[in-house]
Amino acid sequence: MGSINIGDVSKGTKLLFDNAPWLVQEVNFVKPGKGNAFYKLRVQNLLTGNVLEKTLRGGEKCDGADIEDRAMNFLYSDANGYVFMDQTSFEQLTLTKEAVGNDKDFLMENMEVGVTLWNGQPIAIRLPNTVHMLVTYTEPAVKGDTQSRVMKPAKLETGAEIKVPIFVATGDKIAINTQTREYQGRVDK
Repeated sequence: MGSINIGDVSKGTKLLFDNAPWLVQEVNFVKPGKGNAFYKLRVQNLLTGNVLEKTLRGGEKCDGADIEDRAMNFLYSDANGYVFMDQTSFEQLTLTKEAVGNDKDFLMENMEVGVTLWNGQPIAIRLPNTVHMLVTYTEPAVKGDTQSRVMKPAKLETGAEIKVPIFVATGDKIAINTQTREYQGRVDK
């Protein structure tokens, strides 16, 4: 990708700093009483997840990162990593365990996810905001424990463990927020 004038940078723009792709989360234009105007950027590294503040002078140019998001289906995982298939070209890509990270806890076969590619190489996935999963094990509720918002651990069909309300039982299908890793409610089976 080519150079981008700092004045054209907005939230969601992907830039290249220190040979790494960064996502712009916030842009603030600052015009002090004296001196030149400048831009304060809040950026997130797409490889590590680190967030930084960058300050650039007005009129500067930045390099745009060659980032592409594709809709793909999760197929399976093996010793090499996690295998995804492009929905249009049927091309298969393997992501490393590091790139998938803790999102593996909510990956199920044939699930549609967004895969982020940088220079044609997969670097991250984006799960749906909510997933529906089966509770494979949780302790039964204790009779008389009616205190509001009592939580207990529950094991999901992928092996992940989250906290659920006391009334959730083994065999229930529940909705989970993948960003916060929190229980959202029960769903019909």
